[in-house]
Amino acid sequence: MSSSTTSSLGTIVTAMITPFDERGELDLREAQRLSRWLIGRENDGLVVAGSTGEGQTLDANERIALYRAVKEAVGDSAAVIANAGTNSTRESVTAVRNAAAAGADAILAVVPYYNKPTQGGMLAHFGAIAQATDLPIVIYNIPGRTGANMRPDTLLELAQRHANIVGVKESSGDLKQIGLILANRPRGFIVWSGDDHLFLPCLALGAEGIVGVASHLCSREYRRMLDAYRAGNVAEAAKIHAALLPLIDALFATTSPIPVKWAMAQLGFRVGTCRLPLDELPAGVAERLHPLLSAYLPHPVISR
Repeated sequence: MSSSTTSSLGTIVTAMITPFDERGELDLREAQRLSRWLIGRENDGLVVAGSTGEGQTLDANERIALYRAVKEAVGDSAAVIANAGTNSTRESVTAVRNAAAAGADAILAVVPYYNKPTQGGMLAHFGAIAQATDLPIVIYNIPGRTGANMRPDTLLELAQRHANIVGVKESSGDLKQIGLILANRPRGFIVWSGDDHLFLPCLALGAEGIVGVASHLCSREYRRMLDAYRAGNVAEAAKIHAALLPLIDALFATTSPIPVKWAMAQLGFRVGTCRLPLDELPAGVAERLHPLLSAYLPHPVISR
């Protein structure tokens, strides 16, 4: 893997929400507006059609159109990482090829959900994906959603076998597991925190960055925290981390992306509501989240 992979895929990466219009249809124009705005706020990469982007409620044609539209909007100013993993190896291979044809810079592939694959099944599944493309592949481990945890030894075996498996979005929430990955990873293998509240702890263990949800709002603060930590100013990084916790807590007070999508709608983006089976934001969470928004976006309304 090239030493430039970290810089090309980014350290502050947002798992972007997917805008829908009033009919619940994909709004590509608003997706482009949102993606440009996020990059303008110091995000250097976007995950498209991931969990936060309601990727599993998008059909194949919608995902392809979304990859293409976002890449057209941001060009070479940021990495577009297309979520193309499913719980079917055959369908994942097709999705990966479609994402590459649509112009994606890299692939995010989740551990297969619902099936509860064995570790051997994961090796074969991700091996097939790796062989289907030359694009960099980021594995997404989120056992809370998938029902299956990729063990560190399995992940590291995949990194050794396949040069284009370049990193992991680790959302296990297990700092011991993340520490084992970081201690034993091959040179150049990238680890992003997949949990907003664990960004600073993961940096302390040696991770490179975050694939976040709260970064829709606080990407600039994340950048300052990252820069402070790298400069050796741990106390300043910890201060920023602590200040962000109320926002992070509110954004995960119910199933994500319900809160963050509501928040971005309050700030002038026409993103619509989540597709079923996700429902509306509870009133109590809205009351908790609303007063936090102005602290991160002093000029919220942006012209279409």
